Amino acid sequence: MSDLIIRHMTKDDLGMAITWADAEGWNPGDCDTATFFQTDNKGFFLGLVDDEPAACISAVSYGGEFGFIGFYIVRPEFRGNGYGLRMWNHAMSYMGQRNVGLDGVVTQEANYRKSGFTLAYRNIRFEGLAARQFRTYLNVVSLSKVQFGAVAAYDDKLFPASRPRFLNLWITEPAHICLAVIDSGQLSGFGVMRPCRKGYKIGPLYADNSEFAEILFSSLISHVPGEFVYLDTPEINPEAVRLAEKYGMTKVFETVRMYSKKEPKIEIKKLFGVTSFELG
Repeated sequence: MSDLIIRHMTKDDLGMAITWADAEGWNPGDCDTATFFQTDNKGFFLGLVDDEPAACISAVSYGGEFGFIGFYIVRPEFRGNGYGLRMWNHAMSYMGQRNVGLDGVVTQEANYRKSGFTLAYRNIRFEGLAARQFRTYLNVVSLSKVQFGAVAAYDDKLFPASRPRFLNLWITEPAHICLAVIDSGQLSGFGVMRPCRKGYKIGPLYADNSEFAEILFSSLISHVPGEFVYLDTPEINPEAVRLAEKYGMTKVFETVRMYSKKEPKIEIKKLFGVTSFELG
């Protein structure tokens, strides 16, 4: 095998990497390319062997203190040549001294530990069919009616770093359905649902309590009756797990959420659905 050449991805390259992710069974979003790329267009790397794309990885930076690893893929025909480790080292070098998070496949947990990562908790992907919902809630509104500053402040409590650029792109993507729950005039949770290669994923799903989380969840899935829906829940929030199970959803996938440094403090009881396994 020839040597591996690593370079920054173009936007088209990222689209190809998302296709690879789909082949791995990760079910990426239909509109992820533009949103992800604009978040940190220097944080996506492609490995080539004899000018043929062979591997990819993302190392998206959220400011100077935190970053997130994703899209860690070596094409099957190129595996066993050390290219994955080369991509990993390149991405971690780009991350510098930041605390780095990832959602890795469970079978790779031991390898991440060798690189200094520690387990925080597992995330569970639930799958189910959206039932038709006839009830409407007076306290649920379009997220576009809420001031962005309030939305960003809520996200700051539930993600390890401030990420206004990504968040603004995520909630203004026309294909995404974004709802908020308002209590006593205050934002008390919000959720985003996006179309994926199969069905729809809900993420993030944030709420002050399980009642508001269910209101948001049922309101979101009411837009896609009969479609498959997915919710990635932190296992250490039992109310999130109970919500998925209440709606007849079943476990289809798990990841290990790990960090290279100290686990960030977030209000995990309000986190009912992870935004994405790729960018956190």
